[in-house]
Amino acid sequence: MIYLGADHRGYTLKEKLARWLFEEGFDFEDVGALSLDPDDDYTKYAAEVASLVASNEKNLGILLCGSGIGVDVVANKFDGVRSGIGKTPEQVREGREDDNMNVLVIAADFTKEGEATKMVKAFLETKFDPLTRHKRRLEEIEKIEANN
Repeated sequence: MIYLGADHRGYTLKEKLARWLFEEGFDFEDVGALSLDPDDDYTKYAAEVASLVASNEKNLGILLCGSGIGVDVVANKFDGVRSGIGKTPEQVREGREDDNMNVLVIAADFTKEGEATKMVKAFLETKFDPLTRHKRRLEEIEKIEANN
């Protein structure tokens, strides 16, 4: 399952991405914000998406806020979540292949709709490349999580 979330600064772009995901036939759940609330906090939506992603290794998340930084920080607090801010489709592909990134963060204030859909497409279509060095690095991350 794909989980989508954004605060007020990411809301408009999230709505466009939700429409695109629906039109492309992806199975997803929008966890909010479900309406534009200028006083909402990104922490609520980031924690909800990250919790759902952490609960099942097959789940993926897409988070948006103005800079991307806030939701990225929150998501990476959850064990098993490997969140990263997307800059280009190529960079997102590499994040999925090498690092098994499971949450894509989009900086809504700095990303146009077309760029965002290309990054989401790359995120959803790219699979982890289980090379020995990639698996070893993920195991090292799990050890870090277990000791913190």
